[in-house]
Amino acid sequence: MDLSVNLAPHHKVELRLRNPIMTASGTFSNGVEIAKHYDVERLGALVSKGTTLKPRRGNGVPRTVETAAGMINAIGFQNIGVSALIAQVAPVWEKWSVPAIVNIMGETLEEYGTLAARLDGVPGVAGLEVNVSCPNVEAGGMEFGQDPRAAAAVVREVAANTSLPFLVKLTPNVNDIRPIARAVEEAGAHGITVMNTVPALAIDVKRRRPVLANIFGGLSGPAIKPIALRQVWLASSVVEFPVVASGGAMTGTDVVEFIMAGATAVQIGTASFLDPSAAWRILDEFEAWCATEGLKSLDEIRGVARRRD
Repeated sequence: MDLSVNLAPHHKVELRLRNPIMTASGTFSNGVEIAKHYDVERLGALVSKGTTLKPRRGNGVPRTVETAAGMINAIGFQNIGVSALIAQVAPVWEKWSVPAIVNIMGETLEEYGTLAARLDGVPGVAGLEVNVSCPNVEAGGMEFGQDPRAAAAVVREVAANTSLPFLVKLTPNVNDIRPIARAVEEAGAHGITVMNTVPALAIDVKRRRPVLANIFGGLSGPAIKPIALRQVWLASSVVEFPVVASGGAMTGTDVVEFIMAGATAVQIGTASFLDPSAAWRILDEFEAWCATEGLKSLDEIRGVARRRD
């Protein structure tokens, strides 16, 4: 049974994973701490915390709140910055066989290009995930990923500054994800991650104030899985490159659903907050389902739910 997938089939440097189970950015730190307790090399790939040019302290506390079917977070992109990532974390990744993908975030096109250039050729860095859910400060704060032209401009800037394969992480804050998906494919991306968290709010009725210090945050977990499933379905119906699903996967069956909707790989995020070993449990459940079904390759089920026969 071959569970391997390739996230950059049209790139000169393949981004091949031994299985489709990935970690989601911001939910696994940079993998170094959890690797002391679990075998990270069993996974398909790990994705770093969102990385910016300079270190960020993030938002004030409280930053997270549990909801009925998930959680809302407003971490504020706390991270050590790209220089520290290259110096301290990448050398650890270099020793592992599992691909490490760096999630990058910029407030301007120039920042995206600079980040891509800084990470190009760094040992231990297998690829990039370009987060276009960030506000474009040069365009009044609208997210890069909300406009096909802005998203495509980011892709061209990154492509001009790196030889690494890269995914583009799309925002759910659009009426229709398909034009954005097509735009980033045509601009030169090698795949997309669908999707980011959904804007949300929680109120403390005793304090009569928002729970989070930042007021608003991003909803993740099982509550957004049906939304993410639809977004994957729509995006994968109009592009030829790989679609990575991200949004509410909690079980091996969830992974199967995303692949049947058209995903090539699936990221595990909020589940890891409930159980640090969730990614491995989900991988075990997924492998067991595939074995029971007698699958020889994931191509047998990818996109099968979209067929009209």
